[in-house]
Amino acid sequence: MSTWPKANDPIVKVSSVARHIHGWSWATYPVVMGTGAVYLTLSALKDHPPWLHTMEIVFWSISIFIWTLNALILTLQAILFPQRTLRLIQHPVEGSFVPLMALCLAPIFLGTLTYGKVSAGFAYILFWLYVSVALSICLPMLVVWFAEPHDLTHFTPAYAFLIFPMMLVGVVAFSVIRVMDPTQGRTMGVLLVGYFFQGLGFFMTFFYLCIYVMKIMTTGIYEGHQANAAFIVCGPPGFTAFALINLSKYSRQILASQPDLEISGEMWYSTNVLAALMLYGLAIYFFAFDVLPYWNKLHRTRQGLDEILGYWALTFPNVGWIQATRSFGDVFGYEVFNKIHLIMTIIICCIWGILVVLTAKAFWKRKILISSADDVLKDAWLWPRRPAGTGPVLVHEDLESAVAFQRSPMGNGGPGLSSGTTTASVSMVNLGKPDLDMYQRPTRPATRFYESTDRTKEDR
Repeated sequence: MSTWPKANDPIVKVSSVARHIHGWSWATYPVVMGTGAVYLTLSALKDHPPWLHTMEIVFWSISIFIWTLNALILTLQAILFPQRTLRLIQHPVEGSFVPLMALCLAPIFLGTLTYGKVSAGFAYILFWLYVSVALSICLPMLVVWFAEPHDLTHFTPAYAFLIFPMMLVGVVAFSVIRVMDPTQGRTMGVLLVGYFFQGLGFFMTFFYLCIYVMKIMTTGIYEGHQANAAFIVCGPPGFTAFALINLSKYSRQILASQPDLEISGEMWYSTNVLAALMLYGLAIYFFAFDVLPYWNKLHRTRQGLDEILGYWALTFPNVGWIQATRSFGDVFGYEVFNKIHLIMTIIICCIWGILVVLTAKAFWKRKILISSADDVLKDAWLWPRRPAGTGPVLVHEDLESAVAFQRSPMGNGGPGLSSGTTTASVSMVNLGKPDLDMYQRPTRPATRFYESTDRTKEDR
């Protein structure tokens, strides 16, 4: 049963900053991936004017800023609201986004190798740093995720994000080899480790692709925001094809410098290009299978802004097969591959621009990345606790609303703040506004009040 606050009950204000920190999500990392998709595809264009290079550096800098901002806010969330962080990590869907913190380092490191004057030694350090971060995040999250049973009828392709960082090791590997001496022994080590993790990542995600096909056979094609997640399945075959082409290209130089392995380089190259072409076909099939019914399955409503973060899956997972298209243009010499790559790059840039506007709009309208004041208080272990036996804490987000509430009939003769409440008792919530004159402000209906009690959400 609800308990109305009395005159002497403490009033606590929960700031918007605290609500945003509490409501922040690991699902913000696809924004970094989407930004990385722009400069990665732009950097591979055949015709590359100087102004385009400057634009790529701008997008690369934006991705670094967003990654750092996400890491900072999620660290603050873990310190101030540890229960919230623990729930996110253990959540079957939200927890699958945690490895994206490592995955986003792949496009950032690729940009570092492309736009920075990086030495071979520094590139070698970057490679092992990425491998270490990917393993340190993916392996614990896999243990946490598989510790509980999961209903396959609720399967989403986002589950494959638990493996994605390890699958991108091959892409990082050939980018590092590009600036290293092929005759050095450690270059051979990078090549072998790249193949090792590329195979591990692809075959593990391939099992997820099988579950995806089984899921749509039993329940039909995904609808709503899950229609965006369906594009994730384009990632494993696309990125693996991209990695195999480029790893095999450098393997010819590396193996040629090894005794008795001169012919092996050509064999690796031929077999890898053949395998990449078949995987490329699978990626194109999944893309076409997802894009054809996409418009009919999408929820085109204003409420769709609540799901805007899921739309970023339209970008980065498709980068693999788009970049593989450009690589096939170099391998076979057909100009049509380069034209397809140009068209898809333009589409990626347009989608990025639309998503940035919609994401900013959703954030401004408080549709995403924000929690209620009551949820903030329940998870805040540093927040002052009310003494046992006292009345409930009246939580509000706006001092003017509190003043209006006091002057309303509810605060004067009705349930709510009693008529004896003084200006001082209300101004105790006036954090940062000590000179606010409550009688000079226009009144408005009391809204967005919450009772912070010991009852559970189900009891409310």
